[in-house]
Amino acid sequence: MRCREVDELWDEVRGECQATVKDAVDTHLRACPPCQDLYEEYEGVAYCLSCLPQPEPGCDLTKRVVEHIAQIKHKERSTPVELTSIQTPLGRLFVGFKEHRIAYIGIDTGAPLDEVRERVEARLRRPVVIGETPAWLSETLDRFFRTWRVDDASVDLEDLTPFEQAALRAAAQIPPGEVRSYAWVASQIGKPRAARAVGQVMARNPLPLLLPCHRVVDSSGHLHNYGYGVEMKARILRMEGYRAER
Repeated sequence: MRCREVDELWDEVRGECQATVKDAVDTHLRACPPCQDLYEEYEGVAYCLSCLPQPEPGCDLTKRVVEHIAQIKHKERSTPVELTSIQTPLGRLFVGFKEHRIAYIGIDTGAPLDEVRERVEARLRRPVVIGETPAWLSETLDRFFRTWRVDDASVDLEDLTPFEQAALRAAAQIPPGEVRSYAWVASQIGKPRAARAVGQVMARNPLPLLLPCHRVVDSSGHLHNYGYGVEMKARILRMEGYRAER
């Protein structure tokens, strides 16, 4: 059973801070026999506790947790992406791949190879090395430019967030030569109010063409923005057979 005066004492110490805790406790003990008895009972424990070394200054737990997660992610993402270039009906493409899956596609805009490599590293948060073009990759892209479709097993989305993956997979359901709105994609993934967020995902798409953000347009049907320019977006759609409604 707690001394009622102790409750009042702690309210005073916590709320108004008119006295130090030690002074307030000493004053209370001198005037409260029940608490004196309790103090004598636990005096030995109190002494032992007072002999313990002072704890180190408190750490920023949030910072420690974030650093720990970053270390784990770094270990998980130690496998490098191999970067190569390949000629296609659309022109030269930079392609990043891991084993037998494509993790990055970029249309050549004349940027130096080192700049492209740094861009891929920043987007996927993985080391990138320059490699050769394997036969399977050439075959996969040849098949894509014939059919404008890609096997889901050929793309690697593990470095993207679940929301990014869902939005891009929904875009991949749009048939070649057709377009859908950002709101349509948001609805498909069960986030009908996330059209703006979907637009951001499309703008950061590391696998354009294969995961066709070029088939996603604004609510009015206009082609809207595209990382490689609206003219390139229109060109890709025409290659697929798209004809804008008049």
